[in-house]
Amino acid sequence: MQTEPVHIDLTTEPGAPDHPNEDYCSVALPAHGHGGCLVLLDGVTPPEGDDGCVHSVDWFTARLGGALGELSVSRRDMTLEEILAEAVARTAGTHRSTCDLSHPRTPQATVVLARWDEEAVEHLVLSDSTLLLERADGTLVPVQDPRLDTLPSPVPELRAAVRALPGHTPAARREAAVREYVEAVEALRNAEGGFHTAAADPAVARLAVTGRTPRAELRSLTAMTDGATRWVDRFGGTWAGTLDLVRTQGTAHLVQAVRDLEHAVPSPRGKRHDDATAVHVAFWPAGPCLRPHSSPAGA
Repeated sequence: MQTEPVHIDLTTEPGAPDHPNEDYCSVALPAHGHGGCLVLLDGVTPPEGDDGCVHSVDWFTARLGGALGELSVSRRDMTLEEILAEAVARTAGTHRSTCDLSHPRTPQATVVLARWDEEAVEHLVLSDSTLLLERADGTLVPVQDPRLDTLPSPVPELRAAVRALPGHTPAARREAAVREYVEAVEALRNAEGGFHTAAADPAVARLAVTGRTPRAELRSLTAMTDGATRWVDRFGGTWAGTLDLVRTQGTAHLVQAVRDLEHAVPSPRGKRHDDATAVHVAFWPAGPCLRPHSSPAGA
């Protein structure tokens, strides 16, 4: 049984009310012993057109996320890399007979996976979701996959061109610049020299960023999809500010703060809103004794 309390707070919100939320999150605290696991996925929305699959992205993330959670708590003998490889293979097996899994736009997702017991906390990150580790001394360590920040030409030039567009740029010109940038990025997805997501190839697991930290050295874990890390990536927030928001007011407040900022931008780059998910796990007594938070409105 669990011998020390764990505080869990999670929020997930779709980017648009008329579109399914393609993020997935779960936290499991197995009854058979110490520890637990955290799973966070951000499903990749494909461009319009054929993707070779009869299933939706949210169908895929639900199955991959479920497999990751089940394996993480039931197979302590497997590493997180092995668990991701097995979960990808298991999910692919559920639709291989009906879908073309070799299609570059086959359903896929970014991954954050963490597992802990009384001795250590293991983590795995693939693609552009983030895991924020809070150490016992207060130091914050953002665990990220660096590949998206080091993509080859012409991606950096096209990204800079989009960001340099003035606010009064005509919509057609802005859309064309964004489309050219997105297409250049898509050409490098799951490609040599590019970046990788969990799709149908189990071998992707060996490309994930992994690590292990002694349990006593961590206060908390905060996992976020890129819809939530916009607070830092787009709007000038800091990781310290992010954790402070989550700790004092909750993950729902972080998501709402991002939404408020998105609404305030007159001409956003790309889509105005994205699915946004944040999961916070605080360990007691190693972490500060968190108290239930009020809603952003103080209700």
